Amino acid sequence: MAIAAAGLEKKASGIEIIDVTGKVDYAEVLVLMTGRSDRHVHAIAKGVQADIKKDHGIAPLSVEGLTAASWVLIDFNDVVAHVFQQDARLFYDLEGLWIDAGRISVPSPPERPKQS
Repeated sequence: MAIAAAGLEKKASGIEIIDVTGKVDYAEVLVLMTGRSDRHVHAIAKGVQADIKKDHGIAPLSVEGLTAASWVLIDFNDVVAHVFQQDARLFYDLEGLWIDAGRISVPSPPERPKQS
């Protein structure tokens, strides 16, 4: 999943991919991830947008919450990315809301070269 990979590139944590196909009419997949601060959330959100535009030629339909950067929603039509600060993620608990939805495995983070 390209959005999860873009989040990993920006060091997002707690990435979860939730399959909501047939459960809602606005998306098929939700991608959740967490940043350490408002600046980190902002950087992750901008990085995801840039990577998807560059690699797939797709711009988001809308982006909400970028100014405050506590919870940024990026709508790519069938896939909606949610980039949270930890407190907002715990408060809104989308994982709990979609507890009965399927999960898609998250790609492993890229290997970092070992320092000697």
